[in-house]
Amino acid sequence: HVQLVESGGGSVQVGGSLTLSCQYSGIPYTSFCMGWLRQPPGKEREGVAIIERDDSMNYVDAVKGRFTISQDNAKNTVYLQMNSLMPEDSGVYYCAAGRRAYCSGANWFRNMDFEGKGTQVTVS
Repeated sequence: HVQLVESGGGSVQVGGSLTLSCQYSGIPYTSFCMGWLRQPPGKEREGVAIIERDDSMNYVDAVKGRFTISQDNAKNTVYLQMNSLMPEDSGVYYCAAGRRAYCSGANWFRNMDFEGKGTQVTVS
């Protein structure tokens, strides 16, 4: 039984920071990646950041230099540190997991097999 549970969302002022956490369990793959997706209000879902088991990571251009993805494999937890937040960062943020073979390319977020219920981030 796969579970991904996000936490840490909330409301923050422009320029502020938030850290999202995703605790996961039951992922049935030996090689997999963890990622963060977001869906702004009225817009399509997009991939924000992804990290593989060897800590290689990738970010969408819009968040490079402001967001940092990290993981604690011992705790089965992935984090997304978000700094210098802007209104366009608002949306529901989802934690996702997928097979390593599908963890690259601009559309990696479409190939994730498991996803959490999301946590709301509002920047104003």
